[in-house]
Amino acid sequence: MTPIRRRLSLYLLLVLFCILAAFKPSADVSAGVPTLKIHFLSVGQADCILVQTPAGYNMLIDAGNNDDAGFITSYLDGLNIKRLDILIGTHPHEDHIGSLDTVIRRYQIGQVYMPKVTTTTKTFEDVLLAVKEKALRINTAKAGVNITIDPGVKMEFLAPSSGTYNDLNNYSAVLKLVYGNTSFLFAGDAEAISETEMLAAGYNLSSDVLKVGHHGSDSSSSEAFIRKVSPKYAVISVGTGNSYGHPSPIILNRLKNYGAEILRTDLDGTVVIASDGKTIKVNKKVSPIKPNAPPSSTVQSSDQEKIKQEEPVEVIVYITQTGSKYHRAGCRYLAKSYIPISLKNAKAKGYMPCSVCRPPQ
Repeated sequence: MTPIRRRLSLYLLLVLFCILAAFKPSADVSAGVPTLKIHFLSVGQADCILVQTPAGYNMLIDAGNNDDAGFITSYLDGLNIKRLDILIGTHPHEDHIGSLDTVIRRYQIGQVYMPKVTTTTKTFEDVLLAVKEKALRINTAKAGVNITIDPGVKMEFLAPSSGTYNDLNNYSAVLKLVYGNTSFLFAGDAEAISETEMLAAGYNLSSDVLKVGHHGSDSSSSEAFIRKVSPKYAVISVGTGNSYGHPSPIILNRLKNYGAEILRTDLDGTVVIASDGKTIKVNKKVSPIKPNAPPSSTVQSSDQEKIKQEEPVEVIVYITQTGSKYHRAGCRYLAKSYIPISLKNAKAKGYMPCSVCRPPQ
């Protein structure tokens, strides 16, 4: 071989090496390693979480509001998902089960889990009808129940542990998922009462990732609970410019004080977290940020009627003639002559929430 040909061969080998190096997979959680992926969908002031296990099983936790059906199904279709092996409705509030009926009808469904509590809303009735149409059964989501679909992933419900709560939020199915040395806690809308029960039960709450309860409301994420969870990442599913003031600055500061990196769907869009069982990788802005509500000009009259049907009823709390606090029904600090009042009016009159019964805020 002549010197020129030898140099040319060496040059071509060098070029080929560079090309191969450019396409070499990076040394991260997606490089040929069985990967768990969790998608926190940007559905505004609502929850929808897709879990894809390393063995290829799919689980959906909640399904946003009624008007999120198009986005959710488009997202799932984009991942070529045909079957949801597990479907969880954490509790029967519209912002968690709104599009469950559409999801049930559109995809093959394995098992359905919901807490043992009912409500009379049309949204809840729609879900039950879809379950009936598919000849499915609803498994009870409660503390101590394990889910087994992927042998490499451990999943257990930590709540609810009681069958009687004054607030539907506390019926929330709280799920802990463990993959290798990484762990995830999905808190639904569980409030301080449920958190206290989980603490009292002695569960290992420590988790790398926490789906923050109740959209970051200060009715959830008590200091004792966050201390035990001690998350590295805290994901808040929340709508841009929502009228509830979520997430609460108190909760944001609390999470930061315990070292959590905060991820918010109103700021970061859909968030995807991947784990290879050892390390965690975060991918933000996977889909655009959804506003809290569509512009009024885009809402048709039929949609307006639907929204009107789903508006929550006025929250009622209770005060006494001489007290300065407002309470839940049944609070031991209520006198026999308690006075019902709307939460809005109680707050406007300067009443503060009782620290014992922890009424809605």
